Amino acid sequence: MKILVVGGGGREHAIVKKLKESPRVSEVHSLPGNGGISDDAVCVAIEACDFGSILSYAKNKLIDFAVVAPDNPLVLGLTDELEKAGIPCFGPSKRAAAIEGSKVFSKELMKKYGIPTAAHEVFNDPDKALLYAQKSEFPLVIKADGLALGKGVIIAENYDEAKAAIRSIMEDKIFGESGNSIVIEKFLEGPEVSVLCFTDGTHIAPMVSSMDHKRAGDGDTGANTGGMGAIAPNPYYTADIEKRCMSEIFLPTINAMKAEGRLFKGCLYFGLMLCDDGPYVIEYNCRFGDPETQAVLPLLETDLLSVMEACRNENLSEISVSWKPGFTCCLMLTSKGYPGKYEKGFSVSGLDDPVFISDDICVYHSGTAKNADGETVTAGGRVLGISAVSDSLSGAVLAAYEAALKISFEGMSYRRDIGKKAISFLD
Repeated sequence: MKILVVGGGGREHAIVKKLKESPRVSEVHSLPGNGGISDDAVCVAIEACDFGSILSYAKNKLIDFAVVAPDNPLVLGLTDELEKAGIPCFGPSKRAAAIEGSKVFSKELMKKYGIPTAAHEVFNDPDKALLYAQKSEFPLVIKADGLALGKGVIIAENYDEAKAAIRSIMEDKIFGESGNSIVIEKFLEGPEVSVLCFTDGTHIAPMVSSMDHKRAGDGDTGANTGGMGAIAPNPYYTADIEKRCMSEIFLPTINAMKAEGRLFKGCLYFGLMLCDDGPYVIEYNCRFGDPETQAVLPLLETDLLSVMEACRNENLSEISVSWKPGFTCCLMLTSKGYPGKYEKGFSVSGLDDPVFISDDICVYHSGTAKNADGETVTAGGRVLGISAVSDSLSGAVLAAYEAALKISFEGMSYRRDIGKKAISFLD
C-alpha cells in the first residue's frame, strides 16, 4: 500500500517509521516532511494546509491511505476532503476536530455531559473578562479559544498577569482570530498525565500513558513550549485511575461527541490532571501529541496501519491493540532561544554514530532540513527527539541522555531533568 502522512515534525516522523514496519506498506509519502523524514519517506514541499495541492498529489500518486497528523488541517477539514476524493483517511472530520479547535466548544461539551473539568467562564469581551479576573482567586488559567501552536494557555499568578494575558490575547491578537474568545478557568493542581486513544467513534483503545514536560527550563520553569520531552508510561497513572478515566472521561467523551452528531474517529488526546478527588480533563487534542507520540509509539506492538484502518472503518473492537513492556524517554534537542527567537541553518553532526543503529534508540527529526550538499541542518525550534526504550524508566532516561551527547549543533539546548519527577515517584 502507498501511504501518505500529512505533516512535517517529530510526531510525523514517529508515525512514518512505525507505519514502515507494516508488511503491507510499500511506500510512504510525507507532505511536507522534513530533513530526517526524507530518509524514510518521499517528501515534497507541500504545506499541510494546501488542500488543493495535497489532493492532487494523493490522486496522482495513487495513495491508498492517508494520515492527517497536525491540528490545523484537521480543524480545517482535510480529512473530509480526502474522503470525498475517495482516499481513505485516518483523522477526525472537521466537525469532530472542533473538540480541539475551540476551547469554548470543548468546555461547554464537558459541562453539558458532566465530564469532570475545571470550573470556567467564557468571554468575548475583554472588559468583562478583566472584571471577572479582578474578583477571582489566583492563580487563574486563561486560554485562547482557538489553535495557538500549543502556546495559547497562560497561567496568571496575580491580577496584573491576568490583565496582561487578556489584553495580549483579545486586543493585541497575539494568537490572531484564535483569541476572539477566551476561557478563564480555575487552576487545578496535581500530576499531569497525557493519554492518547485510538477510537472509531464507539470503541476506544487507550495507548500507553505518558508525561509531557512543557516548560522550557529545568524544574518546570520558564515559558511554555510545544514540549521539551516525554516519558511513557506515566507512573502516576495507576490501574485504579485508568478505570476511573475510562468510565468518567474517555467513554463519556466519545458518547457525547456521537450524541452531538460529531462522531470522532482517529486519535483523541486527553490531557488530564490527577487531583485529590480524582481525574479532570485539562484539554483535548484531536490528534497525536508531540512529543508524546515519540515516547508512546516505540512501545506499540500491533501493526499501526491495521489499527488506523480499524478506526476509520469503525471496527476497532475486532482487533486487539497490544503494547510492549518497558519504558520510553524522549528528549527534545532544541535551538538556542526556543521558544522565543532562534537561528536556523546550523549543521547537525553525530547522526551516523553507531549508538543510533540500536533498536532501542531512535532519532526523530522535528525541525531539520537538508542543505544543497545534502547535509542535515537545523530548521526549527525543536530540532530532534532522542527516544530510548529500556526495561526501566531510569534506564530509558539514562540512555536518551547518553545518546544526546553524540549529537552536536550550534546552540543545542535541552532540559536536564526529563523523567526526574517520575523516577522520584517510583522510588
